[in-house]
Amino acid sequence: MIGAGLDLGQGRRGVDMGPSAIRYAGLQERIAGLGRGCVDWGDVEASVAEATEVGDPSARYLESIKRSCGRVADLVADARVNGFLPLVLGGDHSVAMGTLGGMARAAGPGAALWIDAHGDLNRPATSPSGNVHGMPLAAALGVAGDAFATDAWPAQSVSRAALFGVRSLDAGERELLERVDVLVFTMSDIDRQGVEPCMHAALEHLEGAPFLHVSLDLDVVDPAAAPGVGTPVRGGLSYREAHLALELVAESARLDSLELVEVNPILDRENQTAALAVDLAASALGARIL
Repeated sequence: MIGAGLDLGQGRRGVDMGPSAIRYAGLQERIAGLGRGCVDWGDVEASVAEATEVGDPSARYLESIKRSCGRVADLVADARVNGFLPLVLGGDHSVAMGTLGGMARAAGPGAALWIDAHGDLNRPATSPSGNVHGMPLAAALGVAGDAFATDAWPAQSVSRAALFGVRSLDAGERELLERVDVLVFTMSDIDRQGVEPCMHAALEHLEGAPFLHVSLDLDVVDPAAAPGVGTPVRGGLSYREAHLALELVAESARLDSLELVEVNPILDRENQTAALAVDLAASALGARIL
């Protein structure tokens, strides 16, 4: 486990406490209950907004975010090389640049299963807010622009991706989807076809890459079951649909790295969303009803 309590990538405070909330909900104990060893490597250092230069308003706090993500990348690469499965606890979704960057440093550009209400495919020129948590998948695909260049990881850390559960896309993201190797399953697709066929198709699209990373943004789940997120969108996955999606990931036996992001304890109710994050991580790692 690698904590990355970064909150500079979005506009609502509190997500920096996400790693602590997920740990408090019993993640390490739950993983141990699956018969897996679990080592907690602590939290990377992250700056706070009050003491950080905003920089370019079209990509707010980007330089500081890249520094923190570089620390994540170092730990993730080390974990991968030494045979661990990196489990990164966010923090806002910009931490994915570090997770994917570290995996790509160790293994080459891989594949990302992006389970999220949003596409995270904005770029500085297209973002309505300038919040970097809406840009990490574009950055990982190498199409976010020169401002995202860094020596901490390759220019492209993902060669292909699949979006699952998406229901909120900006105009610039729709335009980019016509030019990149990203398979999209919207909530409408999942409603019509079902979770299982959509997830099987997503995993098939991602076959053959050096690694498979699963990035789970808790806002993919309907706010009724996951209230503690900063950018909730109604009409998301149900509790059981979310579990089935992660159970299918586990059944594929292809998971190489996992992250849980955007849990905001300030907006949560009795740590409900953090507890859900723990349960969904367990499903991805092999928990079963029977």
